[in-house]
Amino acid sequence: MNTDELFDRAKAAATKAYAPYSHFQVGCALLTAQGNVFTGCNVENASYGLTICAERNTIFHAVAEEGPGMKIATLAVIALGHEFPPCGACRQVIAEFAGPETEVWFLRDGKPFAMTMAELLPAGFRI
Repeated sequence: MNTDELFDRAKAAATKAYAPYSHFQVGCALLTAQGNVFTGCNVENASYGLTICAERNTIFHAVAEEGPGMKIATLAVIALGHEFPPCGACRQVIAEFAGPETEVWFLRDGKPFAMTMAELLPAGFRI
């Protein structure tokens, strides 16, 4: 699966986001090392701490399907009408299931842009 296809799936997922508070519709698509593709969107809640970002929603879905050994091969995230990389909490969760060279794609200046996990989270928490 190429990056354009991942972005297409992330965009489709973003249209399903539940974002009545922020109005930021975010979608994510990831390709696992096993070759499976999973998608997710952000789901907000009036109690903001209970909100889940698209990236974490997608990763948790992938783990629920593939099990605790799930590994991310590549990930794409898109926010309809906005451009930004994953938040800090999502970066840490992505790092849990990705290697330092795993590419994370998002839009920058209207174009797909990739950073490795090592670039995106240079000092991630590890046990």
